[in-house]
Amino acid sequence: MNKTSQIRIGIISDTHGHLDPRIAALLADCDIAVHAGDIMGQTVLEDMRPRSGRVVAVRGNNDTEQVWHRDEHAALGEIGEEASIELPGGSLAVVHGHQYGGNHPQHDSMRERFPAARAIVYGHSHSMVCDLNTSPWVINPGAAGRIRTRGGPSCLILEASQGEWQLCERRFSEAGT
Repeated sequence: MNKTSQIRIGIISDTHGHLDPRIAALLADCDIAVHAGDIMGQTVLEDMRPRSGRVVAVRGNNDTEQVWHRDEHAALGEIGEEASIELPGGSLAVVHGHQYGGNHPQHDSMRERFPAARAIVYGHSHSMVCDLNTSPWVINPGAAGRIRTRGGPSCLILEASQGEWQLCERRFSEAGT
């Protein structure tokens, strides 16, 4: 990847077994798709399909063998609790967030854990957050499925180049219109 390249990363979380098709369509136009946990099924990962085919996912507190179908346990076993992605201009750390303060993950704790990252993605709360005033950024795409979407399924699109990162918030209506 040269220094002038720009890549597009689709960021989702908290699908709970269902990826909203409007978000899947956005991910198809991305270079990389990121899932910050509570996936709850291999079908969601298959439906993410970015241009490159590269999907990065972490386990959420609901990503357990009791929840995933028995035939999907091998795929679940390959998903870790953290991930790091090298992008133009810095790295993106990915966690689910429940490890950093329960229902209200603490941004300072995540920043202490990943001080070298340019941004940290987390899920768990189902609430979109873009804390961009302190480095590293701490961002949450909200919920990309049907459960507790807090206004409709949502995601974030990150455009990363060596010199600049831009974040776009996307939210769809609850009704699917």
